[in-house]
Amino acid sequence: MPSVTLERSRKKRLEHAHPWIFKNEIASVDGNPEPGDIVNVLNHQGRYLATGYYNPASQITVRVVSYQPLAFEQMDTAFFAARFHDCLRHRERFIQDGEAYRLVYGEADFLPGLIVDRFGDILVVQILTLSMDRCREAIVQALIEVMQPEGIYERSDVSIRELEGLEQIKGPLYGECPRHVTVTENGLLIKVDIVEGQKTGYFFDQRENRAAIEPLMKGWGYKSGINMQQVEYEGTEQLLPVNKSGKVVTFPYWDGATVLECFSHTGSFTLNACKYGAKKVTCLDISEHAIESARTNVELNGFTDRVEFVVADAFQYLREQVKGLDERNARARAAEQKVDTSKALSSAGKTFDVVILDPPAFAKTKSAVKGACRGYKDINLQGMKLVNEGGYLVTASCSYHMRPDLFLETIADAAEDAGKVLRLIDWKAAGKDHPQILGVDEGHYLKFAIFEVRSKKQ
Repeated sequence: MPSVTLERSRKKRLEHAHPWIFKNEIASVDGNPEPGDIVNVLNHQGRYLATGYYNPASQITVRVVSYQPLAFEQMDTAFFAARFHDCLRHRERFIQDGEAYRLVYGEADFLPGLIVDRFGDILVVQILTLSMDRCREAIVQALIEVMQPEGIYERSDVSIRELEGLEQIKGPLYGECPRHVTVTENGLLIKVDIVEGQKTGYFFDQRENRAAIEPLMKGWGYKSGINMQQVEYEGTEQLLPVNKSGKVVTFPYWDGATVLECFSHTGSFTLNACKYGAKKVTCLDISEHAIESARTNVELNGFTDRVEFVVADAFQYLREQVKGLDERNARARAAEQKVDTSKALSSAGKTFDVVILDPPAFAKTKSAVKGACRGYKDINLQGMKLVNEGGYLVTASCSYHMRPDLFLETIADAAEDAGKVLRLIDWKAAGKDHPQILGVDEGHYLKFAIFEVRSKKQ
């Protein structure tokens, strides 16, 4: 088998389980491997370290698939079937409602350059590298053997393929592939557009994080003076919610939170908020297609009467609400300050018990981090200003280059400017179908936090 020998002076990332070998780490290449071929990786003394696939056109020249020598020169159907069985066992162990999840997560499943998402009986495949592209037929046959799907659809329409010298493509690979597939997550129905939806159609990495908002959705009735009392109602004595006027409250979600979800995509956080008892949810995205997807999912789950949909730029919407809130606060202080109260108030100025911010990646490259910090600070600054006293800010970043300490530092800066005190209640990463290999920082991309928001001055 051809081999790649590494430089003596390189950092020993490979020995710490990092699966990427960059062009500048290679001292020599022996055996004339073709692009996409399997090669053995040796240290400067000729000692075997790993086996991977080779592409001299890529800065990541070798991607590791095994730490033991392979008995074959190409990744065949049997190789992929064995790996897919391992992937399936892991998901079946950790995913309870097991019909929808990320089945294959690239490097973390020892299959770099390959993503497979399961939507019930439909699989969506994303092939990112030259070697995996050459193995497309073996991948499809192995998936059929292991998963027995009704259809396999490819969503390799991503620009990263161009770094490997590949075109962006998408389309059916096997069987019948309907454009829309309905699956269950956290006990909720989700209709997914596998053809035109973002990435593979849905983001599974926030499954556990969506469920983590459950404790935030109830316990708000006290703000309206509602409490549970033993009263006589319809001829019997019952423990019921009663308002300040002594009347029984019949609205079933009287104790629920008011919620704003920005960057909603398919409305997944909105669905979980409603499931766990939210009183009212504002579901916002700049994309009309995304809002229509969210609306469909809300209707599927019977939550329509508690959700309003807004097509708007989240940055602009948050600023408008903060501006309206400032106007209202100024009007409230009109007796102490000279404020023109003849002007009509803006319709903006809404506040919420819970504000959820789940934006797309702001920093896709290292050079974009500075601008990303400004973006994350802006939305979190405006978002926490709209959180009612003692309410919660739920915020996330999926930018790998936005390191956890920098993300928290940025939010802390926003809190200082907003005059807020934040208490960190929960901190999470991607879900269990997105395992992380220790030593591979690139897999630690998702940061998810829940903060309680308090004002320094009332």
